[in-house]
Formats: sequence, structure tokens, C-alpha cells
Amino acid sequence: MENTQKKIKVTVPGQDSYFMQEAVKVIRTNLEFCGRDIKTIAFTSYGENEGKTTVSVFIAKSLAELGKKVLFVDADMRKSVFAVRNTDSTDYSGLSEVLSGIKALDECIRETTQDGLYILQSGKYPPNPVELINSKYFEDLIVNSKQIFDYVIIDTPPIGYTIDAAIISGISDGVVIIIGDPNLKRRQAKSMMTQLSKANCHILGLIRNNIKRQSKKRYR
Repeated sequence: MENTQKKIKVTVPGQDSYFMQEAVKVIRTNLEFCGRDIKTIAFTSYGENEGKTTVSVFIAKSLAELGKKVLFVDADMRKSVFAVRNTDSTDYSGLSEVLSGIKALDECIRETTQDGLYILQSGKYPPNPVELINSKYFEDLIVNSKQIFDYVIIDTPPIGYTIDAAIISGISDGVVIIIGDPNLKRRQAKSMMTQLSKANCHILGLIRNNIKRQSKKRYR
């Protein structure tokens, strides 16, 4: 795990917001109460721009703040912008290189400036992402990571567009669904649940995102 690469700084929008921090603490606590066997947790949403990456990174950072050893895996090998948008990394190699056999896992897992938090970036976009995700190598990676880390948080592609998220969720201990699109149709939500059900996923819960606060009143 140790390497000579510089530590990566990870940031998320709203990380200095009191309300965001409190909301994340509630989610973190609920995940802890899911049980000690829930260690690999996938995050997905129906579509893009629903806040899935922001929420999952927030959760990973929050768990690390508790003294947990956490690995954040960016498993969106199709369109991820995590490494560019949320880190100061200059080496973008990651999951795709590991699953393709180009690099070893310990070369691509990067330590961050936050104690206890490690990241595995998505890597360069491969021509066959679903084949890599559906391989024995990916399953072994997740299973073996459970032996090293207290939690493995996996950011997946939107389930409404690809099968990747269902595959990943099926080999994870549980999946959290993010709904941030106020115009999400019932048929779309039903399709998402059907996909996850077919993959025998353990659905841990649903997070409603992008809700505007209607009042500025303080808690009493």
C-alpha cells in the first residue's frame, strides 16, 4: 500500500456547509447501524447530475473522520470526472489499468491528505468497461479490499444508462440509491428497482438530493 507518490487532496462541493455536514453525519450513522457485515457499499442513481459522486465522496470522507480506514473506488469508467473535478491528482491511472493488467493495484490506490482515506480513480476510459466490471478480477478486488479496509465506498455509473451499476451492486454488501432529479418518472424509478432486484442487491436506503430549503428558521 505504501508508495512514494504525493498524497492526493480530495474536495467536494459544500464540504464547509454546516447543513451538508449534518446531513452526511445522519447518513453515516444510518450506514453504521446497517451492521458490521456491511463494508462494501455502492452508490448509484438513475441518471446523471443527481449528486451521486458528491454524496459518496462525502460519506467516504466522513467515515474516515471517525478513524475508519476507507477506500473510495471510482467505478465509472465511462464518463467519470471525479479525478479532475474533485482531486488535485496529476496521474489519472486507476481501476481500468488494474483490471486490464496494465498496473498493479498497489500502484493505483492513492493515499489522500485526509487520514484514513484512500482513493482508486477510474483510470483511462476503456473500450470494454462492462466486461472489466463483470470480470472475476473486479470481484476479487472488492472482496480482497474488505480484508484491508473498514469500508469500501463505490461510486457507480447511473443505472438508467448502463448495467454496470447493477453488476457492482450485486457483488457489494449493499447499495444506496441517490435521487436528485425532481422530474424522475415512476417508470424510471421502477426500472431502476427492477434492475437492482434482478442482481439480488441489498438496498440499504434511498437519499433524496437537491432539495431546496424552504425556510431559514433555526432548529428549536
